[in-house]
Amino acid sequence: MRKLTCIFFFFFFHLIHSQKIFSVEYKSQADLKIHVVEYKSQADLCVYKVDYKSQAKRNEGLWYFVDYKSQADKKIYFTDYKSNSDITIFFVDYKSQAGWQDKSKKHLLY
Repeated sequence: MRKLTCIFFFFFFHLIHSQKIFSVEYKSQADLKIHVVEYKSQADLCVYKVDYKSQAKRNEGLWYFVDYKSQADKKIYFTDYKSNSDITIFFVDYKSQAGWQDKSKKHLLY
């Protein structure tokens, strides 16, 4: 029984911290509204797009874009205006650059 409980918590913990993302067409379908900024200094979160689902771990800005809404941990909508967004992001070129710049919004991706 203890082994089963440990397995359950491992998978539950992993799912909470995973960052599988699906981009929706309509604002009403989204969990979060995102605005992509021009400069890293303007971003709440620096995001690196990973190539594999297994690399999208924790809430550190490592995002894997899934093909189907049902596979996603979070559904996002890209807005044209910063004032309409929940979070501003900047896409970085290297995994080591990913991370939160404004940690007060970190809870929005849990």
